[in-house]
Amino acid sequence: MILNFIWLFFFFGAFIACLFQWLVLGDASIFSKVVQDSFDMSKTAFEIGLGLTGILSFWLGVMKIGERAGAVQMLGQLVDPLFRRLFPGIPAGHPATGSMLMNISANLLGLDNAATPMGIKAMKELQALNEQDVARNGGDKETASDAQILFVVLHSSSLTLLPVSIMTYRAQLGAANPADVFLPILLATFFSTLAGLIAVSFFQKIRLRNPIVIAWLLGLTMAVLGTLWYFARLSAEQLGATSALISGLVLLGLIVSFMALAVVRKVNAFETFIEGAREGFNTAVMVVPYLVAILVGIAVFRASGAMDFLMHGVATVLTAMGLPADVVPALPTAFMKPLSGSGARGLMIDTMKTFGADSFAGRLSCLLQGATDTTFYVVAVYFGAIGVRNTRHTIACSLIADLVGAIAAICMAYLFFPPR
Repeated sequence: MILNFIWLFFFFGAFIACLFQWLVLGDASIFSKVVQDSFDMSKTAFEIGLGLTGILSFWLGVMKIGERAGAVQMLGQLVDPLFRRLFPGIPAGHPATGSMLMNISANLLGLDNAATPMGIKAMKELQALNEQDVARNGGDKETASDAQILFVVLHSSSLTLLPVSIMTYRAQLGAANPADVFLPILLATFFSTLAGLIAVSFFQKIRLRNPIVIAWLLGLTMAVLGTLWYFARLSAEQLGATSALISGLVLLGLIVSFMALAVVRKVNAFETFIEGAREGFNTAVMVVPYLVAILVGIAVFRASGAMDFLMHGVATVLTAMGLPADVVPALPTAFMKPLSGSGARGLMIDTMKTFGADSFAGRLSCLLQGATDTTFYVVAVYFGAIGVRNTRHTIACSLIADLVGAIAAICMAYLFFPPR
């Protein structure tokens, strides 16, 4: 229902903005521009889906090997004490637990191409549980389960350890120390993830004061701080090299480990891979209509000028409320990020070009870009892959995490890079 409302808002808002630009500003070409952008984005959405096809086919093939060899279940057992309390509907030792762990780990390392297939694999396994529950107790299999909602919110809140792409853009635009945003982004995403967990726990009545949950959260906090202490001592060059080494080592090590275990367990790795890759291809085909719908809606809203009007209005209100003027130039990145990752990236780059990569606004735009994920894209892809249409409180909780992440990013910017 919420996604339907937002999607319609994009088109009605775009139409009103076009009428304003035609009748008030005299720009009659705006209608053809919006229509052309909708065609272009439809093509782009299909190309994204086509790109996902290869990635999904490969990684779901690898995941199928890990599942048949028992590696995914082994990984699931590591976090089973925590996940049994956060996801009470998932049976102990279920493969969904291992898939979710690998997705979260890939997200932590900034491995977007690997995180998405792992996440979709987890959603398919959670959907199988959802359909079993519907068969036993009644209900609608096209309605998101509690476990699916919490998992998507945790993914979209995007706890990030190594924001490599942001550091790369900062280096290209002449930042004195491209890696100086690393620590603030990690802290901002930590708060956004925690906010997403708390928001979902409120809706689903999850007891976070459980001793085991508290122990895990404290342990994770200490692990984050320890990793933070290690990476904060590295230079920008060392940080980039170390992150590339860790990312490559983790992914290749994961693939080889799955295959080695398959040999030990006498699993036909090649045939199993083909079976999983075939599932990945079918999943990618299912995702395309959802991608077209959400991305075209966003493109129309942007091309019509409605996004600019909205951002200008919000900036005016925030300035009138006494928000420091230093913050306002970076806010468009925060408003765009839940809608479009590429759009937010473009706004971040534009802010750094306009004000300087090492300016307060430039650094803040980087923090806002790294603090959250593209919520509507994630919801469209993850739920579209399993045919779930009623996402319940997923978007509300994800946007709460986005808001907390943005606020935390602003606070971190003032703490680490106070305006001169």
